[in-house]
Amino acid sequence: MTVPISQTPRLRPSLSGKPVRKGTGRQCAALCYRVSAKGGVKILLVTSRGIGRWVLPKGWHDPGLAQHEAAATEAWEEAGVRGRISTERLGKYRYDKWRPDAPPMPCRVDVFSLRVARLETEYPERGQRRRKWVSPAKAAKLVFEPELARILKGFTPRRLR
Repeated sequence: MTVPISQTPRLRPSLSGKPVRKGTGRQCAALCYRVSAKGGVKILLVTSRGIGRWVLPKGWHDPGLAQHEAAATEAWEEAGVRGRISTERLGKYRYDKWRPDAPPMPCRVDVFSLRVARLETEYPERGQRRRKWVSPAKAAKLVFEPELARILKGFTPRRLR
């Protein structure tokens, strides 16, 4: 089931309950992964719609969903991913979201791991993005944000609850 996510940024309290810096957007991302029979881990990256950078599927946190549910929805919409998402935050990173008609908006992204069960060929943003499976080390080299690169490089799957 897909739940629509608003594309309008909203301000949210941080996980600690303290407000995020004024003007900071809150987003949720899914670190989509699979494990081979030999134990090798691959991470799924998608291209951004704007300039085609490699990123994790992510989007604005919908207040009607838990953060991990919002991340799973983004994984479906942007990458056609179906699977099981962790309810525990894996990490967080910051980046500046570039907008054509306004100054860059600082964003905080909470990352949740999602073990991929299957990839669909038909999904909402199919014609707008490319998908690529890579090792955690390669994923860390492909992304632009240093904090995200650290999360990717150090990623090892945990048992999902």
